[in-house]
Amino acid sequence: MRVLVVGAGGFIGRHLVGRLVVEGLQVVAAGREPTSLSRRLAGVETIACDLARDDRAQWAERLRGVDAIVNCAGIIGRGADYAGVHEHGATALFDAALAAGVGRVIQVSALGADHTGVTPYHRSKRAADDYLARLGADGTVMGWAVVRPSLVLGRGGASMALFAALAALPIVPRLGTGQWQVQPIHVDDLVDILLRLLRAPAPLHHRLDAVGLEPMTTDELTAVIRRWLGRGRAPQLAVPRNLLALAARLGIGPATPESLAMLEAGNTAPMALLLEATEGRPSPVEQMLALYPATAADVAAARLAPVIPVARWLLALVWLAGGLVSIGAAPGFAIDAWLAKLGLGGAAAFAVLWAGSLADIAVGLAIAARRHGAALAGVALMGVYTAILTTIAPELWADPFGPLVKNLAVLGLSLVVHVLETRRG
Repeated sequence: MRVLVVGAGGFIGRHLVGRLVVEGLQVVAAGREPTSLSRRLAGVETIACDLARDDRAQWAERLRGVDAIVNCAGIIGRGADYAGVHEHGATALFDAALAAGVGRVIQVSALGADHTGVTPYHRSKRAADDYLARLGADGTVMGWAVVRPSLVLGRGGASMALFAALAALPIVPRLGTGQWQVQPIHVDDLVDILLRLLRAPAPLHHRLDAVGLEPMTTDELTAVIRRWLGRGRAPQLAVPRNLLALAARLGIGPATPESLAMLEAGNTAPMALLLEATEGRPSPVEQMLALYPATAADVAAARLAPVIPVARWLLALVWLAGGLVSIGAAPGFAIDAWLAKLGLGGAAAFAVLWAGSLADIAVGLAIAARRHGAALAGVALMGVYTAILTTIAPELWADPFGPLVKNLAVLGLSLVVHVLETRRG
C-alpha cells in the first residue's frame, strides 16, 4: 500500500510516518518544508505542498499511484489561516483523491469538531469533515474515515508541552477550577487507530472520536505528568479564567485562546464506537508515558517553557526602553556631547539620534512579535553600538556602572531568546 501522509512534519504526522515505515508500507510524506522532512525522515519520499494555496489540479499530479491518504495537517494559534488550511485546502485534496481513484482517505480532525465545537478551529475542521463524508456517500468507491482525537500526549506535542510546563512549576497552576474534563490519548495509540483504519476491510465510512480509556480532570492530568517528570507533590494555585485568557492572547506560555476554549468546553467522548470500528483499545495514559521515561532534557524543556516568553518580553523591553529614553527622557546636553565625539552636530546629529532610536524600537517590537531573527538583529545592532563606543570612549569598559559590560549580559539573553524561539518554531 502506498500511503500519502499530508502534514507529515507535524507531531502526529511524524509519528504516523515512522510507524508506517516500520510496518513496511510505502510512504510519501507531504509538507511545507520537504527539505526538513527529508532530514527528519531518512529514506522516505517527500514532496512539497501548501494546503492554504494548492488546488485540485496540483494535488492530482501528486496522487498518481497513491492508494490511501491520511490528512494530519492542522494549525492553531494567533493569525492561523483555518479556512485556508483546514477547509479549502482539505476539500481540494479530497476532490483530487476522488478523481484519482484513491481508495481510502482518513481525515485527522479534532474532538469537538461537530455541532458542539464553537471555535474557528472546530468550525473549519467540521466543514472539511462534512465535505469528505458527503463525497464518500455519493456512491463512490472511496472509503473514508474522520478521526477526532482528544488531547494527544507524547513528546513533541502541544498538549504535552502545555501540561508539562504547568506540572514542572514549583507552584502548580490550576486551569480554571482545575476540574475541566479531558480524556487524553497517547500518540502511539492514535497512530495505531489510524493504521487499523488503513488496513480495515471495505467499506469504510466512520466518524470516530479517538479518546483515552476514561475522563480525568485537568488537575489529575497535571498530576500524572508531574509524576512522569519525577517531581514531588507541590502546592496548587487556582488561576482565574480571565487571567489565563489574557496570557494566551499575549502569547505567554504554550496555551492559545482556542486551546483554552476547547479545554473549558470539555474534551471527552464515549469510546464504544471507536472500539467497535478498530478493535483496538487505548492504554491508560500513565502506562503509555511510562514506556518513555522522562529524561533530563524533558524536565529542562518543561521548566524552560514558562521562562521563554518572560525572557523574550524582558529583551523586548530593553530595546524599547533604549529607543524611547534616547528620544524622550535622556538629557539633551548628554546626547549632544556623545554625538559630538562622533563629529556630529546640528541636523546630522538629530538624524542619527532618531535613526538609532527608531532602530531600537523596531527591534523591540519585532522581538515582542516573535519575528524570526529579531533577537539576532538586536545582536548586530548592539555590536555596532559597542564598537562605536569602544572607539570613542574606551573608558566606559571600566565604568563602575558597566554601561558596556552589561552589553555582554544582553548578548547572552539575545542568544538564548533566539535559540529557544528557533527550537520552539
